[in-house]
Amino acid sequence: MTQIHDLPAHRLLAMVRSRELSPTEITEHCLDRIERYDHRYGAYITVTPEKALEQARYAEKRVMGDTPDDLPPLTGLPVPIKDLEPVAGVRLTHGSPVLRDAVAPADSDLVARLREAGAVLPGKTNTPEFGSSCYTENGVAPPSRNPWDTDLSPGGSSGGAAAAVAAGLAPVAHGSDGGGSIRIPASACGLFGLKPTRGRISGAPLRPDLAGLSTAGPLARDVRDAALLLDAMAFSGPGDHFTAPPLPPGESFTDHVDRDPGRLRVGCYATTGFAGIPVHPDVLAAHEEAVRLLGDLGHEVEEVPEPGDAHFGGAFMEDFQVLWAAMASAAPVAPSREAELGPLNRWLRERARATPVPDYIAACARLQRGVRSMVAAAEPFDAVLSPTLAAPPVPVGHFTGGGPEEEFRRMTGFTPFTSVYNVSGQPSVSVPLHWSPGGLPVGAMLTGRMGGEGTLLSLSAQLERARPWAQRVPPGWNA
Repeated sequence: MTQIHDLPAHRLLAMVRSRELSPTEITEHCLDRIERYDHRYGAYITVTPEKALEQARYAEKRVMGDTPDDLPPLTGLPVPIKDLEPVAGVRLTHGSPVLRDAVAPADSDLVARLREAGAVLPGKTNTPEFGSSCYTENGVAPPSRNPWDTDLSPGGSSGGAAAAVAAGLAPVAHGSDGGGSIRIPASACGLFGLKPTRGRISGAPLRPDLAGLSTAGPLARDVRDAALLLDAMAFSGPGDHFTAPPLPPGESFTDHVDRDPGRLRVGCYATTGFAGIPVHPDVLAAHEEAVRLLGDLGHEVEEVPEPGDAHFGGAFMEDFQVLWAAMASAAPVAPSREAELGPLNRWLRERARATPVPDYIAACARLQRGVRSMVAAAEPFDAVLSPTLAAPPVPVGHFTGGGPEEEFRRMTGFTPFTSVYNVSGQPSVSVPLHWSPGGLPVGAMLTGRMGGEGTLLSLSAQLERARPWAQRVPPGWNA
């Protein structure tokens, strides 16, 4: 029998509008599954049942009192928030023992928009300390675990968000991506994850744009649900350094899900160039399958050089590490409490302090020159296909134990494909097209032109229709 957690978000929203399901029923079901099963997955750092039920009851009053057309777009839909984003009156740990008991005094503008859209906020999802790693283990909560195999990591840094959606503990989730942190767990957990164009979603009022690496975005089980969440999340704030090209008047991202993408020109690559990082055979098989599927759908697929070599002179990884360390140094930690940070963040902050400003500026300049070259070369292509990760999901604890420098090396070896598109600011998605012979998900990454989320959504929806994946669920889904 179909249960509430079996239904996609867009179906739940339609049933709320038709009064077949109430927001309270949906929220109670979500909270019940969190209480019963999250000890297996470590998806949430903080759960707020009283607040969520209060929001659900308010949404129910709206449903009973308003006409369907007057209801906000996400009325009654549970949407957990990654614990890097402030939610008023709720713990904001950033995954760090230093902030274990901190409470956000107010919503971020993004959370306020989700509330205005009618979303119910059941809690805060697990994240590594300050989102600095590609796995989700910290000193605040148990590690997040992959619902496909709980010995394995769901990735990070939006690992808790991905685990929640993949385990049926939330229909969709808010995530954020500064070096792959939406796409990495989407690939590891068999989800659709979308990193929007730089400037599409403001970090106002507290998060500075800085280099523009990080953006919020959706994690979902299908393309339409991700588009619905993106429509609710997209906004620009006064004083933002970056703004994305707007959609034409009257259009939404959800509109693109139903559009045929037409015949597209798609570049593809599956190598790591000068970095010399080996790509797992299961990942190469997934990539070749995606190339064949795109060709079968009528698209023109053409091999292109790996962008790190072709446009950054083989120095991309080194320069990106300089920028990543600088971003880590911006985390709000008093010098007197830095000793309480985890080894990776202590090392990154020390490295940032040891980097002279001229060296940082030179690294940023080289990255920008590479981006200019890369974007110009990719302009003839509607999208570029690559693997999302270099390997299938790895065990919990895989990255730690050898010291922070070795940890960073292992993270780079797992995620060599994602961060270049944080530097360029292009929209990028991970599409769950493949499962390994061992039953583990392996994502394919598609990246578009600046402002090109609509094309990516149309193409991803076409791929989803050709190879449906939402019916594939982890072993414990209906436990």
